[in-house]
Amino acid sequence: MSPDPATPTEPLVLFTAEDGIGTMTINRPEARNAMNQAVQAAVREVLDEVEEREDIHVLVVTGAGDKAFVAGADIRELAERGPVDGLVGRMQGLYSRLHAMETPTVAAVNGYAFGGGCELALACDVRIASQRAQFALPETGLGILPAAGGTQRLARLVGVGNATEMILTGRRVPAEEALRMGLVTAVVPPEELMARAKETAQAIAARGPLANRLAKTVLEHAFDTDRETGLLLERLAVSVLYAHTERDEGTSAFFEKRPPQYR
Repeated sequence: MSPDPATPTEPLVLFTAEDGIGTMTINRPEARNAMNQAVQAAVREVLDEVEEREDIHVLVVTGAGDKAFVAGADIRELAERGPVDGLVGRMQGLYSRLHAMETPTVAAVNGYAFGGGCELALACDVRIASQRAQFALPETGLGILPAAGGTQRLARLVGVGNATEMILTGRRVPAEEALRMGLVTAVVPPEELMARAKETAQAIAARGPLANRLAKTVLEHAFDTDRETGLLLERLAVSVLYAHTERDEGTSAFFEKRPPQYR
């Protein structure tokens, strides 16, 4: 992907794909993987490729090095932004695109996930943390607020009370507390993080792709609608699957005691 102007030989974002699983690594370890505009552009390139390829069924997102997942946005760029930048919301748009992708996503949080880094993890479907991981939304200390989806996604995950306390104080939440809050689904030793993330990705990739996509869609609207509308969405989604060859393959594989082979 695009090189950093300061280090032209090093890609800002690394991307690999193997056995149906793509891995996107934010690659600015010298800047704790801060999300400047160049990194955001490189992430867009990766998402373009993932959406175009039919052989990638899950995307794992992580950061280079052992200190940071993504330690926020680039403060120098933040200091130069004006009201129009806030209304355009480029980072919010990027993270919303990631969140809405049909391809399921797994965040492997290997260190500091602050500001835009925490929001990047929140935009993924599943979050797995290293024991060294810490989460924070410190923007109010800079006279701004989380604006890449943090106020909305965090509250949905951990409740309004926990989200309000995190945002208003900016405090760092260690991995084990993040697990108790429901911010992450698992905490593992640092050396096991990527293996656990890949294991989770493989478990997702082994299931029906359309079933996963529709499940993501219905879950996304679980808090946007009343219960009866949500149940209607659930019925509509499963009716599509009842008419799809994916259901036939899944049930046949079960009775034949073999792994399903989804296309």
